[in-house]
Amino acid sequence: METGEISESFWGDKLYQQRAREALPLLVRQALVGEKILYSQLADEMNMPNARNLNYVLGCIGSTLIELGEAHDIDVPPIQCLVVNKTTGLPGEGVGWFISDSDFRKLNKKQKKVVVDSQLAKIYAFPDWLRILKLLGLRKPDFPSLPKQKPRKVGGESQNHKALKEYIAKNPLVIGLSDSWPIGEIEFDLPSGDSVDVMFSWRKQMVAVEVKSRISDVADVGRGLFQCVKYQSVTEAMLSVQGLPQNVRTVLVLESKCPPSLKTMQHILGIEIIDEIQPL
Repeated sequence: METGEISESFWGDKLYQQRAREALPLLVRQALVGEKILYSQLADEMNMPNARNLNYVLGCIGSTLIELGEAHDIDVPPIQCLVVNKTTGLPGEGVGWFISDSDFRKLNKKQKKVVVDSQLAKIYAFPDWLRILKLLGLRKPDFPSLPKQKPRKVGGESQNHKALKEYIAKNPLVIGLSDSWPIGEIEFDLPSGDSVDVMFSWRKQMVAVEVKSRISDVADVGRGLFQCVKYQSVTEAMLSVQGLPQNVRTVLVLESKCPPSLKTMQHILGIEIIDEIQPL
């Protein structure tokens, strides 16, 4: 995917220009909360059937910000660096055109990460994103309302939840782990007193998995997102006090499809969701 496809600025009626005007407030939202977003997630939030069509959209945003910065004497960082590939964790190679590094394509992955991380630091620290939107006549980013929580039922674990949890523990491939990983530990205890549904541990890596069965409603799935935030932080802290590398990944696994109303919250929190998993 070429993030930096050189495009015209977004003052026009071409489809990619219209999409660029829609996408920029979403990227500003991610910049304000300090989270990257996947190409697939951005495309999904914009109801775009093919994430590859984001190339001209992001290039259009890059060109527009350069023009705006020159017109108002503002050093605007390349916000399109926030959109990354799921596999590499990096933006498309074409972003090099916007970060003044003509040899970006020739760098190895580690070198590219160093270059991109320096740009991300500038993006997160930039104080005038809302001003940029105002100068461009665009709306401020929307933030979701929290799902209304209902009193939790007192009682034991449902059979649906138990079955999904056991299935995930025995099948690390379902969450993208290789078959080299051992089976996961169910109800892994954290120092905070919380228990992770399934914890996979191998070598110097840990993957915490929160599961929600098909009987979970929107509020319960929303709770799962925030539980993942907690598990990520607590597991990293646990490893830190032991002097171990903090290589932690946290995943929310859903038996049903992720509720559309929670997609924005997912992107803001930076939580990985794997949905529509059916225990065999």
